[in-house]
Amino acid sequence: MRVLCLLAVVLLISKDHKCFGISHPKPACRYPPSQWCRSLEIAIECKVQKQCMELSAIKPNQTVPPVALTLYYESLCPDCRAFITQQLFPTWTMLQDIMSLTLVPYGNAKEVLSANGPFSCQHGEPECRGNMIEACIIHLTGTSLAFQIIYCMESASNVLNAAEPCLQMYAPSMSWATVDACVTGRLGYELMHGYAVMTRALNPAHTHVPWVTFDGEYTEDNEARAMSSLFHLVCELYKGVKPPACTGAPVRLSTSGCLKE
Repeated sequence: MRVLCLLAVVLLISKDHKCFGISHPKPACRYPPSQWCRSLEIAIECKVQKQCMELSAIKPNQTVPPVALTLYYESLCPDCRAFITQQLFPTWTMLQDIMSLTLVPYGNAKEVLSANGPFSCQHGEPECRGNMIEACIIHLTGTSLAFQIIYCMESASNVLNAAEPCLQMYAPSMSWATVDACVTGRLGYELMHGYAVMTRALNPAHTHVPWVTFDGEYTEDNEARAMSSLFHLVCELYKGVKPPACTGAPVRLSTSGCLKE
């Protein structure tokens, strides 16, 4: 969550100074920053209960459904890569509290029966492998962590070569062998077949990628706006109280600043 990342930054920079009136968590804290506010017990152990309470106060109303964005794309499509790196990932980083994300790495691929494999991709066999790698990563790690890995891959000059180091960076506990077994095994095929079914079921049928739907619906207007300013579109589509990131409202976790020692 974006607010937890903010909390982590605030706490980590205060390691050597008394910043914002809080002290750095004890090294004995066993939990990563993403879990600090998961429960009261964890917050107490990591000495961030006050900050977690403050952050909870600025979260959007959880009873209002998030904006459901689904991206149909393919791993080596230049326009898909640009949308992921320049629009979707920055927007998701700031607004993931009010949006849900579904990634469908299939795009203009086709299911075929040939000696080269069960799928044919617009940018050749490397793209089919890239799609499969990303599908397996999504399945094995969950969308939130997978999107960070996929962003890392799509930002690189060579998507396929970046897959293993990006996995090691964001999911060090998962071995590349596990992902490769998915890609080369039955599971990878089943995941891609599921994405093929999802893509074929689009109404209207997709004519290009990236293809973006909001709450299950596609409109040319929303797509055009998403390609130019996705952040503002998500803020507009959210029906609840707008978070500070949308309104530009200032958010202060405390007022004491960094005290000179």
